[in-house]
Parts: sequence; structure tokens; C-alpha cells
Amino acid sequence: MIEKKNVLIFPAGSEIGLEIFNSLKYNLHVELFGASGKSDHAKFVYDKEHYIEDDFYITNHDFLEVFNTVLDKFNIDFIFPTHDSIVTFLAKNQSKINSKVLTSSYETTLIAREKRLTYNLFKDTAFCPIIFSAPFKNITYPVFLKPNIGQGGKGTSLANNEDELLYKLKNNQDLLVCEHLPGDELSVDCFTANNGKLLFIGPRMRSRIEMGISFTTYTIPLSFEIKKIAENLNEKLSFNGAWFFQVKKDSNGIYKLMEFAARQSSTMALYRQQGVNFALLSIFNAMEYNLKIINQNFNVTLDRCLSNSYKLNLDYNQVYIDYDDTIIINDKINSIAVKFLYQCKNNNIKVCLLTKHRYNLEDSLKKYCLDKGLFDEIIILKMEEDKVKYIDPIKSIFIDNYFFDREQVKNKLNIPVFDVDAIECLLK
Repeated sequence: MIEKKNVLIFPAGSEIGLEIFNSLKYNLHVELFGASGKSDHAKFVYDKEHYIEDDFYITNHDFLEVFNTVLDKFNIDFIFPTHDSIVTFLAKNQSKINSKVLTSSYETTLIAREKRLTYNLFKDTAFCPIIFSAPFKNITYPVFLKPNIGQGGKGTSLANNEDELLYKLKNNQDLLVCEHLPGDELSVDCFTANNGKLLFIGPRMRSRIEMGISFTTYTIPLSFEIKKIAENLNEKLSFNGAWFFQVKKDSNGIYKLMEFAARQSSTMALYRQQGVNFALLSIFNAMEYNLKIINQNFNVTLDRCLSNSYKLNLDYNQVYIDYDDTIIINDKINSIAVKFLYQCKNNNIKVCLLTKHRYNLEDSLKKYCLDKGLFDEIIILKMEEDKVKYIDPIKSIFIDNYFFDREQVKNKLNIPVFDVDAIECLLK
């Protein structure tokens, strides 16, 4: 049996950190912890015993001392860094850190962080974009400007003529001037074992990009061209674990390298649905296991949107919930309501079914494969009875689709009441 490992995700609240959390949260071999230098979404994901927010900034002179205190407190075995600058810093200082950092060699992370180093290393390859230098004569416009150090498309722009180019360079002399790549853009997710063997190459089309993140992306077949680029990167760099690179087609339809990163990406969630769990592979790789990956060829599309998470300052240990049009709506199970019922079971919160169901309730529950054991108590009322008479108001909440019942309970008992659409705020 594999000994359970304590894993710290840092920073925990980034999209990358949240994907690593989702990759590992059900795994029996991992205990997850999170740390962040600022207040973010992570506090909605972790319980308070597994999460810490503090002044965790690598620019602080005492960062390593403070960080090691956290590692020792949680008895951390492995660290997942989720920001490029933090990846490089932790890789450089691995010998001073009390836990194993899951990333590639320091040299590789440094090359990944600086575009000049990247393009200089691969300048003799067909997939390296053209990089222009002063005095910028006889070049074809538009050209693409990007910071030497950056991520997520921040600080990038097009210059359509020489005047625009010189003006933008005057304001930021650290910009690289690259050929404009007008074609399709891919991200390619990869995994390299600790012996240097490239185990997985997974290209995905970036069809909708917001804030530098793929909001719509889908798997595509691995072409010979992409395979050769991945193999070339893997040969010249010292990868260890999960990494990815991005390419875009030039005006001739040839893929050119935009950047690579020696860390996991948030959109590796796409290939996780095919069974490639990059985070778990990274842990087993660090434990020097012989890894196997199942390659499946069904297509997956991932689409993102902003979603909500809630925290309520309510302390309740009893739930009263309606049946018709609350648990069952339009002859279908309300899966959100049932999820909440099981959450109550997991947290030892008493659930009372309070219903005026006109048919045989036991038969109705069986029809929808719902066990009456979901409820600690079942009260069936006559149509003319008021539900408020059956509710114990002490540390209780009430869920019902019927406004009149909610209004009556609120006015007479002054306990929290929820319509069906608000059940989501009770989920954890």
C-alpha cells in the first residue's frame, strides 16, 4: 500500500492551482494543503485546517524561513508551484527547501521564464519564430511585441508600422520584436519521466482565449510536425514531470514556438478527462515509480465560464426540505438538491422531509431511486396544514419552492429560508 503523501499547492488559488486540486482531491494517496500570499478563491475550496494565507512573497528576504515553517507544520512531502516566477525561484533554491519541489531543473525553468533565452536556444530550428533587432529596416509589418518575461499575453501588442514599433519600444525597451503569427494556436501538454523519456504529447486547439487562458479548447490528433517539436524541446531541455508549450502558425502555415513552461497548465484538465492525470503522474514520478499512461482517442471539448462559490455565516444542524417541485421537478430528480442531501449526511446534519405529497410517498421515492434513508424524519401533511407548525426553529433552515410557505416560516420562526434556485449556496 502506498504511504499517503502530504502535498502543498502554492499559490493555491490560481487557475493552475485549482486544476491541481481537482486532479488530486479524490485520490486516496494524497492529503492536499494550500498556501497563498493573498486572499483568493482557495479559501472557498480548502477547509481551514488545510489552508493558510500569509505574506508569502518570494521577494521577501525571509521567505524561505517562513515557507519552511509552513512545510514543517503540515509535514509536506511535495510542493506544486503554480506561477512561473515561483517555479524558477523554488527550483533555484531546492536545496534550501524542506520539501521536494515538483518541477524541472533550474536551468530549464530559467530558459522557460525568459523568451530571449528560449529563442536563442532554438534559433537554428524551423519552429523558432523570426526575432527582429534594431535598426528594424526591411521588415514586414505587422510585427508582434512581447515582454522578455511575462505570461498570459500580458504586455503584448501588434505594431503595424515603424513609427508604432519605435514608439512602443521607447516606452519598454525590454520588448522582443517577433514575426506576426496569424494562424491557428495550439497548446501542447507533455509529460517527461525522471529518466528523460517523453511519455505523453497532447495537442489541443485554443479556439477561444480570454485573459491568456483557453476558455474553449479541444483535443486534436498529434501530427508529425508537433511531435517533432515536442521531441526537440525534450531533447535540448531537462524536463521532469508535466510541462507544455504553445505554438502558432505563421503566414505559410508552419507552426512556430511561442513559449513553453516547466509546470502544469490549468487546461491540462482537458486530457485529464481522457485519463491523463498530470498532477498524480508528477507525484508518482517524483517517487520514482515506473509510469504508464493510457492513451484514449475520443474527442473532448472544454469550455469555461466564471462560476460562483459561496460561504454563508450560518450555523445549522437541521434541514427541513420540501419534496414536490423541490427535490423532484418536472418529473426529474433535482440533482443539486440530492447532492445537498448527501452533503448533509456526510456532515451529520439532520434532514426532515416536510411534504404534502398527494400520492404514496414510498412508491414515488422508489420511482426515482431515492431511498427514504436519505431523511432522518419524514412528515406528510394534509393539504390544508401549515408547514411552519412542524418546524423546530433551533439551528434549522427551510427549503421550499413555494413562496407562501417560505414567507410564513420566515415571519413566524425567523430562520433562514431558501428557494430551489438558492440551494447552490449551501453546497461546499
